[in-house]
Amino acid sequence: MPAFTFSGKASGANVLPWLAFAACGTIWGSTFLAISFGNDTLAPVWAASLRLLLATVLLTGWTWARGERLPRGAALRSALAYGTCQFGINFPLLYWAERLVPSGLSSVFYATIPLSTSLATHALGMEALTATKLAGAIGAFAGVAVLFSSSLRGDVPLLGLLAIFAGATASGYGSVVLKRGPRQSPIGANAAGSAIGLVLTLTVSLAIGEAHTLPRSRAALFPLLYLTLAGSLGAFVIMSWLVNQWSVTRTSYISVIVPVLALALGTLVRHEHVTGLALVGSLIVLLGLLIGMRSNRPAVGSPPRARRT
Repeated sequence: MPAFTFSGKASGANVLPWLAFAACGTIWGSTFLAISFGNDTLAPVWAASLRLLLATVLLTGWTWARGERLPRGAALRSALAYGTCQFGINFPLLYWAERLVPSGLSSVFYATIPLSTSLATHALGMEALTATKLAGAIGAFAGVAVLFSSSLRGDVPLLGLLAIFAGATASGYGSVVLKRGPRQSPIGANAAGSAIGLVLTLTVSLAIGEAHTLPRSRAALFPLLYLTLAGSLGAFVIMSWLVNQWSVTRTSYISVIVPVLALALGTLVRHEHVTGLALVGSLIVLLGLLIGMRSNRPAVGSPPRARRT
């Protein structure tokens, strides 16, 4: 089976992982807002189900068009576990909670992923847990909290915040189980992951009695298509590839730059006012990011994992 690769060596020193890191952060910097727009026209978990339905069809077709087969055996088990966490648990919680919590504040809780990922990989014997790693993860999240401290003072339902935190934790663990399994095509892994995620989100949508209307207006179609193409076929595939190049914890720092990018976009595009506290928070985030990325550098000369599909 032909392996999914970009040109160039799969090395932490190569520019391609950095481009993948930047691409994921840029895309995910906008998807929280897109989810909130989609929730204005469709029931939230139903909207997630429609996204996963389209993603499953398109990713499966993409896999077959490349002359590949969908994952089997150990690779399939890994992809299904990844999809259960990343899509089957994370998506319903996030989509539902964004009815209660502003999109910008929702992204803050995903900055906890480097910390939860560090703890999970240590518990599973995949990565060492060092003081420097903890300092980077905690520092980055503290900076994000400072960045959005004014939003945290608002009247935000605790249940919504807990749902987002639980979704973020499940999302981080999804990357961990994908890394722990055999290396495989990120396209096929996301096709299988989206399929199991679809089953779970649709079950939740039916269980809570949502309305299952189809999107017909431009306001309903655009968020759905954007999240499917840019998010599911773009960022999640790229992130799954990046997990094969870097440690899971290092890759997880994508979630830290997302709120900072959202703030920068708001300043540049919508001319939103930036406070001194926001600038201080951004500097703390960058410092935590620097510490965390340096403490999670790939070992020079470390052999790659066996490539099984």
